[in-house]
Amino acid sequence: MWALIVMGTLGVIIGIGLALASKIFYVYVDPMILAVDDALPGANCGGCGYPGCTSNAEAIVDGKSAPNSCVAGSAELAEIIAGLLGVSVEAKEPDIALPGCTYGLDEADVKYQYSGINDCRAASLLGGGMKVCNVGCLGLGTCASACMFGAITMGEEGLPVVDEKKCTGCGTCERVCPKHIITLSSVTRRIIREYTTDDCTTPCQRACPAGINIREYIHQISKGDYGRSVQVIKERNPFPTVIGRICPRPCETECRRQHVDEAVSINALKRFVADFERENKRRILPFKAPSTGRKVAVVGGGIEGLSTAFFTARLGHEPTVFEATSKLGGLLRTAIARNRLPLEILDWDIEGVLEMGVNAQTEKVLGRDFTLNTLFSDGFEAVFLASGGWDNRLARGAGADIESPIPGTYLVIDLLKNSLKTGDKIQIENSVVFAGGGKSVVEAVKVCKDRGVEDITVLIREPITEGQNGIEDLEKMGVKIVFNSGISRLKGEEDRLEELEYTDLTTSAAETIPARTLFLASGRFPELIFVRPEPPEPESAEEGEETAEESLRWEGISPYKQPAYKEEIGLLAEGDPLTDMSAAIKAIAAGRRGAASIHKIMYGLDLDLTGAVLTPESPIQDVDHLENVEASQCQIMPVGKANGESEELEKGYTEKMAKTEADRCLQCGLICYKSSEAGIIPVRPFIAADISAPPSQFSAEPAEQVVVADISRIH
Repeated sequence: MWALIVMGTLGVIIGIGLALASKIFYVYVDPMILAVDDALPGANCGGCGYPGCTSNAEAIVDGKSAPNSCVAGSAELAEIIAGLLGVSVEAKEPDIALPGCTYGLDEADVKYQYSGINDCRAASLLGGGMKVCNVGCLGLGTCASACMFGAITMGEEGLPVVDEKKCTGCGTCERVCPKHIITLSSVTRRIIREYTTDDCTTPCQRACPAGINIREYIHQISKGDYGRSVQVIKERNPFPTVIGRICPRPCETECRRQHVDEAVSINALKRFVADFERENKRRILPFKAPSTGRKVAVVGGGIEGLSTAFFTARLGHEPTVFEATSKLGGLLRTAIARNRLPLEILDWDIEGVLEMGVNAQTEKVLGRDFTLNTLFSDGFEAVFLASGGWDNRLARGAGADIESPIPGTYLVIDLLKNSLKTGDKIQIENSVVFAGGGKSVVEAVKVCKDRGVEDITVLIREPITEGQNGIEDLEKMGVKIVFNSGISRLKGEEDRLEELEYTDLTTSAAETIPARTLFLASGRFPELIFVRPEPPEPESAEEGEETAEESLRWEGISPYKQPAYKEEIGLLAEGDPLTDMSAAIKAIAAGRRGAASIHKIMYGLDLDLTGAVLTPESPIQDVDHLENVEASQCQIMPVGKANGESEELEKGYTEKMAKTEADRCLQCGLICYKSSEAGIIPVRPFIAADISAPPSQFSAEPAEQVVVADISRIH
């Protein structure tokens, strides 16, 4: 009897203890995580970047991973997970692993002794890998060993070879490569990336403002694959036929072959394959990402605006170009002699841009025929302003007009001209801001004072110095002057400018001030991306109803700067275009950066260029002379007698000349190159403190920044 009582008592005590323990040590598991985890296949392959499916499920629910992040799952699985989360999934652009080294381990002339180590990461940690190329592939095959799908093998040259049919784009190879030799590649990644010091770049590629893969397109010419060569060029340059005629050729200035004889005629080879495409009337277009359904407006049909639209279309969006004149092309249509650039050449390349999926409307002026408000009301998610400068207005015969593409924003020169004519075409409201200084701004401030304006602020990018031009006059008129500042953002409502944000260029501290009217002393309107800011979350149902009835608000944001000037802040900073009378290849590069900036802003990605982005000041390896390279004569471009202004003077290469010139290319890597004696790749490296190439923008960004740049975003 007593035994039963004792046993019963113990059972009660244990039950109470277990009940208390369950309360004390209870671990809550989100049912959504359980639901997503149940939907995942349970392969625990790690291809998603997490140690198992449960970890990936947690990341998906937390918003750190996309519903389609499971590389072992299907598109249907992504839709099921998206349905559980109550979101939608855009079409996913496939990622493919892409090796980025030119020569394999066996061809390097000096190597480390690995002493039994067979893992690239261990070899890199112990000794840095190769003695010669600090960037080159170590060739031990760690990427192949880590690939869970058998998509990577080590080829005969000691470099990784990727089977695109097996590759899932999981990124495991990219994560284990200590030299960043193998990375994920897609249309989106290639467009929004900038070169880094981890990339195997060539001198000509670094000097090209557009960052064209020059080595590869010349290699394709040597092979006789002219179509593929054109496609490589159009990865970075939608105007190859035009640029093949008018480019200032900074790439040839840096050509390594000059250590032996003469630079390769890089631009003439570009013209040859571009003319081959045109003469065969068979358009060759680069790849584009799946459609996102997002509409983007581009204001300005010059080279920069068309390039922005071209790359925006390749990113999967739907761009429309609005041009003020009756023809697209900007200054290239009016400012270059026809015997250098016939109009049919310009029109051919423009037609190629339109065939990429770009819509165009001509004789449409922002601020006259449509506004930011109407564009947003028509469903455009972003508006890119590339209206050009004062020289552009003169070229299209609109020099006497007063234009205001940005609400409430004018050029100082327009205010002064208007004042001289005693007119009042410019409606000046209180809270006036001037961007820039100088005598013209002093005179413009006097005009505003005469019109009764009291609240005037002048923002000057330069720090205060003694005897600065016009400062005393401005101070006497009671003007607030802010030195060492740059405008970083414009804010408005409907068709009105409301305020602007400026940033202290030393401390990076931002301040917002009222601005109903903005005058620019630069002589041009800046490149800007206009978007609608996210509305604040309503605190109550009544507040939500009021928010829905509020008028349309917008913000103007500057695209990210070219890498050479990545530390600059604000509109019209050093390195930003001040005139359209510059090299067209620079405008093309600015268009790519504009498209990349639009894409990043729409998907909430960071615009800042950080990490090891390559600039002209970056220390890199290079060579100071070449060995085992025989001299060979450069092919001279044939020149004829021009009969009339429209007939070209330069006639272009024949196929034989192009093949001969392409064979002169050394197929360089970072410090390697093709020698005349087969199998010998001699190098004499040195560390260069500066790149001798002129300031330019490049074409690839750190991999860790690009991983999140997939268009398979949720919204």
